[in-house]
Amino acid sequence: MDVKLARTLLDEKAKSVSLKKLEELLEQENQSFFYLDRENSKKTLTSLAQHFEKKGLSVYYREVRYGLDSGDYMYEVHIF
Repeated sequence: MDVKLARTLLDEKAKSVSLKKLEELLEQENQSFFYLDRENSKKTLTSLAQHFEKKGLSVYYREVRYGLDSGDYMYEVHIF
C-alpha cells in the first residue's frame, strides 16, 4: 500500500511512499510524525493505522487545517 505525502507547494503533485519506507524511517527513531496529503482517503488512513497497530505500535492521526478553504487541509500521523 502506498500513501501520499503532503505537498510542500500548492501546485506540486503529491509524492507517494510505501509502507515499507515508513517502517524503515520508524526503525531509525522510536516515534515519528508524518504529514500526508488530503488525497489519501479515510480508508487508507485506517488501513495504515491497523498495519502499525498489528506491529505493536500506537497510531494517532488527525486532520490539520491550514487555511479557510475547505480543501486546505492535510493529515498529521503520529506513530510511536
